[in-house]
Amino acid sequence: MRHFGFTSPRRPGPPPPFVRRLRASARGTRFRLERAAAGRVRRAAGRGEPLLTPVHLSLRDSRTLNVALAAEGATDRARLLITRGHRRVAVPLAFERHSADAPLLTATVTLRDMRDGVWRLTVETRDADGRVRRRGIAALGDSAVPGTPTVPHAPDPLTGTLVRIVRSRSGRAVLQATRSRPRAELVRFAPRGDGITVHGRLVGAASPPRRAEAVRRRDKVVVPVDVDVDSDSDAAGPGGAFTLRVPLGAMTGAGPGQWVWDFRVDGLPLGRWLSDVRDPSAAYPTPFRVFALPDGALVRAHAHFTRTGAFAVTCWDITGLTREPADPAPRSPALTPEPSAPASAPPALTPEPAKETS
Repeated sequence: MRHFGFTSPRRPGPPPPFVRRLRASARGTRFRLERAAAGRVRRAAGRGEPLLTPVHLSLRDSRTLNVALAAEGATDRARLLITRGHRRVAVPLAFERHSADAPLLTATVTLRDMRDGVWRLTVETRDADGRVRRRGIAALGDSAVPGTPTVPHAPDPLTGTLVRIVRSRSGRAVLQATRSRPRAELVRFAPRGDGITVHGRLVGAASPPRRAEAVRRRDKVVVPVDVDVDSDSDAAGPGGAFTLRVPLGAMTGAGPGQWVWDFRVDGLPLGRWLSDVRDPSAAYPTPFRVFALPDGALVRAHAHFTRTGAFAVTCWDITGLTREPADPAPRSPALTPEPSAPASAPPALTPEPAKETS
């Protein structure tokens, strides 16, 4: 497997809503223009070069691109070109000969930090005479995918960039890379006897996390959460990793009853967003637990993922329900009736002996 890097994308902080809408509109227009330009088939000698139909073409987790093409004729050198504008990356295609099937040209490449936009896929071959030929790759037909626990397109779990194989108007396969907006990604959470600790990281953020809060879902009551920054973590990325402690005492003290709380880090919803799991609530089931807080309170809580991947905690203070009831007051002796003596049994009736008669 070969690894190739691209220019690192810019990582702005969360912009205002109107700026996000304006950027999304401009990005959609730019993508349409780039797809149209990347899908053009060049004319050579008065005819169009036919597209190559791949034996296999797939992309996993927006990072690993797998290509397999049928080898046509004698080829001295073959490589896959991934281009966008003046940027170009060349990936050598390996020649694989199989006993039953035709020989194949294969390549596996890891895409890293692809810049926002549309990238063209081109196969360049050179024969023994030195003649170079460049042809595009045809997009495979969209077959009906059965319902599976995973989604067909998943973002890069490290950077959040989503890369997909899309079909242009001419039928050519191109790569479309979409940079992720800033996210608060949950790495794991650890429920212990006295509370819940959450480990996460910021993706696409320009600065480490500064604040966190728990928001009650029903009426938007806010409870502040202490957040610690772990800048030494290698998997944190440019935004840095963080650890927060779920404030179960403050959450249950905000009002009686059982409530559901969501969490935000620097205004970003906390959850597992960079995953290929279709339904995290079904894939990661968690039980209810009882936590003994340092102040002596008992809290019944359920830390879980929602169907969309958001992290939430349902909690309820059950301290009053677990206390033993006080012993009832003893009754007054004057009001306590004395036990009555058992009634004597009536005397047994003994029949008199019969008198003798003379």
